[in-house]
Amino acid sequence: MVDSSYKAGIIGLGFIGAGDQVSGDALGQRVEDLGGTHFTALSKNPRIDLVAGSSRDEGRRQRFARRSGGARTYADWKEMLDRENLDIVSVATYAPVHAEISIGCAERGVRAIYCEKPIATRVEDGERMVEVCEKAGTLLAINHNRRYEENYRRLRGLIGAGGLGKLTSVSAQWTSGRLGNVGTHTFDAIRMLTGLEVEAVSGTLDPAGRPDCRGDQFRDPGGWGVMRLEGGLMTTVHAPDYGMVSPGISIFGTEGRAEVGAEIAIEYSDGRQEDLERGEIGSMDLAVAEIAAALDGGSPFPYPAENAVRTLEAIVAFHASHARQAAWVELPLQEGADRGTEVLSG
Repeated sequence: MVDSSYKAGIIGLGFIGAGDQVSGDALGQRVEDLGGTHFTALSKNPRIDLVAGSSRDEGRRQRFARRSGGARTYADWKEMLDRENLDIVSVATYAPVHAEISIGCAERGVRAIYCEKPIATRVEDGERMVEVCEKAGTLLAINHNRRYEENYRRLRGLIGAGGLGKLTSVSAQWTSGRLGNVGTHTFDAIRMLTGLEVEAVSGTLDPAGRPDCRGDQFRDPGGWGVMRLEGGLMTTVHAPDYGMVSPGISIFGTEGRAEVGAEIAIEYSDGRQEDLERGEIGSMDLAVAEIAAALDGGSPFPYPAENAVRTLEAIVAFHASHARQAAWVELPLQEGADRGTEVLSG
């Protein structure tokens, strides 16, 4: 039986959580430039009632209450979970507390968690999140939004069907460093589109030390390197702290290539060209709709959270390789210091 509605709350009422432009101003970013926010995605879905939000910041709570039309607000996320019987909770906080909050939600009976990326700052924390949620029967969805873009899904299907022939190489580049916060999208998209896992990483971190817009407590450098995917597919990464290149992913095959950004352009070896445009529904809107469908029991959620752990593992491997003068680091990471390495992304 399909429930008529699900009750939802948001933990973290800032820029991506509540579409709070005051928070965006502190980051030098505009909400209107985002592909969506947790607030809008939850509010727009007719199956979901957004009834509560939590933030330590009083101003954010007040602005959220006004924008939501009177949703209840809490300074303590634990109090919100104890007082509200929530089906879905968005975790839109900084990454270092994703594990604590997500586990707390699962332990308190929340049925679905929509957590910001990266899944955590340590591989072992991400794995613990997955384990606890699976044991509790809680759906854990991670906001790697390329997974919910219709054109990315079409390209994944085309590549899987051999549309580009045998893949020969991949290259990725972006301009703002931050392997943990920005690179997580790119690495996850490469894994999604190729259907291949990362087997080894050789990387060097950028010593420039670009200040993190989220505060001095975060250090998330960019860098350069090579990832070896299953079957020996080589992926080059160019992501300095200060760059001048156009961000994107290039996927090369024996029968064509795909240039992947907000839009996707394909050039085939026989001269044909094809553009895969974004779908009409936004990525976060689609993610929320698929969360609701999974809670209905009719459709399994298409993106297991274990994928986000493997993406984090590739990021951590860059740090581990850098510490060894760019030596190859094999994945999965072995027990020991590497698995506990923290990437301080915001």
